Amino acid sequence: MPQMMRAVEITEPGGPDVLKVTERPMPEPAQGQVVIKVAYAGVNRPDALQRAGAYAPPPNASDLPGLEASGEVVAVGSGVTDVAPGDHVCALLPGGGYAEYVATPAAHCLRVPKGMSLKQAACLPETFYTVWSNVFMRGGLKAGEKFLVHGGSSGIGTTAIQLAVAFGARVFATAGSADKCAACVDLGAERAINYREEDFVEAMAQIGGADLILDMVGGDYIARNIKALDLDGRLVQIAFLQGPKAEINFAPMMMKRLTITGSTLRPQSDLAKGRIAAELREAVWPLLDAGRIAPVMDSEFALDEAAKAHARMEGSTHIGKIVLKVGG
Repeated sequence: MPQMMRAVEITEPGGPDVLKVTERPMPEPAQGQVVIKVAYAGVNRPDALQRAGAYAPPPNASDLPGLEASGEVVAVGSGVTDVAPGDHVCALLPGGGYAEYVATPAAHCLRVPKGMSLKQAACLPETFYTVWSNVFMRGGLKAGEKFLVHGGSSGIGTTAIQLAVAFGARVFATAGSADKCAACVDLGAERAINYREEDFVEAMAQIGGADLILDMVGGDYIARNIKALDLDGRLVQIAFLQGPKAEINFAPMMMKRLTITGSTLRPQSDLAKGRIAAELREAVWPLLDAGRIAPVMDSEFALDEAAKAHARMEGSTHIGKIVLKVGG
C-alpha cells in the first residue's frame, strides 16, 4: 500500500477549470469502513455543485469530489464482516471518489452485478440509491401508476425509467431534444415529452395527470408539477437546477389531496444509507444480475480530465452516465 495517492481536488469555488490533480495521503479505514482501490468514479451533478461552492461536504467527509466508485477492496476496518479484501464492489461514498483510493462504510458497498464491468458498476450507487429511496421508498410508486420523471435522459432519469418500468408503472419523461426523447422511449417510457416543443402539463392532462412526479428542475416547474398531478398524487423533489424558490398557489394541493416531499442523499446518516443499500440488494440487484436493467453510459474521461468531464455534464448534451477512469 502506497503512502500517497493521486487525486483531483477543488482548488477554489468556480468552474470546471478549478479541478486540479494533486497528491494526498492514503485514506485509512475507520471502524466499519473499507478502503477501495478505485477503478472508475462516477461523475454527478452534486460534484459540480460542490465544485461551485454550493454543496459543502458533510462533517468529517473528504473534501475531494466523487460520490460513487467501483474497484477492489484493499483494506477493512474493525467490525467489518460482510466485505473482504479482494472483493470487487461499487459503493456510495461520502466524498473522495476522484482519487486512486477512497474510504467508505462497508454497509454502503454493493457487489458488482453478474456480467457487469467495473466501468458500468461505478455508475450504479449514486443514481440507484437516489432513485430507489425517492421513487419507491419515499414516493411509494406502485404497478399501474402513472410516473413522470423530468430529465429523463440524465443518469437519474435513465435509471428511474428502467426501474419504474421493471416494477410495472406507466412511465413518462421529459427531455430537451429528439435524440434524448428517443432514448427515453427506447428504455421503456410510454411517452417522452420534448419540453422545448410541448407543455408537459398539457401532455399529462391527456392521461388524467401523474400519480408521481420526480423532479430535479425546481423553479417554475414546481407550480407546473402541482398542476400535472392527478388526485392523491405525489411530487418528490431531489434538486433545483432552476432554483429552489417559486410562487405557488397551494389550493390545488388541498383540492387534489397532494403530497409534496423531497430529500437529499449525501447528508443522510450512515444507517439510513445502509437501509437503502439493503433494499437495493434485495429488490434491484437481481434485476441487474439478470440483465433486465443496466446503466446507460455516455462517456469516459481520464482522472486528469475531470474538468472536461464536468464541462460535458454541465453542457447537458450527454445521455446517461459519465465516468472517470482512475485505475487499471
